[in-house]
Amino acid sequence: MTAEERIDAFSRFLTAQGYLLLDGGLATEIEARGAKLDSELWSAAVLVDQPEIIYKVHQDYLAAGADCIASVSYQATVEGLVALGMSEASAHAVLRSSVELALEARDDFWSEKINRAGRLRPLVAASIGPYGAYLADGSEYRGDYGLSEDQLFEFHRARWETLCSAGADLVACETIPCRDEVRALRKLIELESSPPAWISFSCQDSLRLADGASLVETVAELRDTPNLVAIGVNCVPPGLVGDLVATLRTRWDKPIVVYPNSGESWDAVRKCWVDGHGEADPFVDALEWYQKGARILGGCCRTGPDDIRRLRGVLTQNRSPGIN
Repeated sequence: MTAEERIDAFSRFLTAQGYLLLDGGLATEIEARGAKLDSELWSAAVLVDQPEIIYKVHQDYLAAGADCIASVSYQATVEGLVALGMSEASAHAVLRSSVELALEARDDFWSEKINRAGRLRPLVAASIGPYGAYLADGSEYRGDYGLSEDQLFEFHRARWETLCSAGADLVACETIPCRDEVRALRKLIELESSPPAWISFSCQDSLRLADGASLVETVAELRDTPNLVAIGVNCVPPGLVGDLVATLRTRWDKPIVVYPNSGESWDAVRKCWVDGHGEADPFVDALEWYQKGARILGGCCRTGPDDIRRLRGVLTQNRSPGIN
């Protein structure tokens, strides 16, 4: 499909049902099925060793009502895979397989005609995590890389081109914590060969990115970016989402995407979620987010298919078709 056709497919959800529902946490569900996530590649390591687990997770999210599933490529990079002993050609093949696996799960789900009554054909987003995800040191929540915009552009470009050529409907630039990385990704989104994309930020509060940069100033730089179909936030505590949506809406008149975590904090040293601040229902305020302008909603770390199923119920009962 052309970029225009992909944008039409994306927009159809907002026009027909008033929202687009994303999946939830991938690593959470992969680990729950017995896979080990102690590699620096995190869930991407399972893509190499146990792809059948990832396929089943994709299927479960689709059955729960997700309109868009993300590939398990957030932490997969050419550099990281080569460091494990792969050739560059093999590393690129693994990246492509992440999208191909999601496409296969989507196509199989749709062809079986199970739980799809009244639904549109789901989309697949190629996930691109920040440089901090490659470092695996928690810096996607800080943004303190010490790299220039040009260096970040070069880091992302190789896998961007591979993932974009694999057939995904969208590109999800996720948990982006610093303005230089936003600017680097904008250049890639503007490439003629790129599918439509969204950028979701990692934020320290309702006004600042994780690195302290102004959120409204960063958004203002993105307003006229061709192919950028949405901006928003992900992997932030649910309690921050309402204020963040309000801030984004002051500078952005296209769709807003939000997919918070469960409210816990990531310990990069111990590589686990801590503090016990997880929400019994991370989407208890989802209707408020929707009313403030969020139209693409889902979950991030520590959320699962049951959360997505409940979220779809809330959105379906309160949808406003035709509102972007």
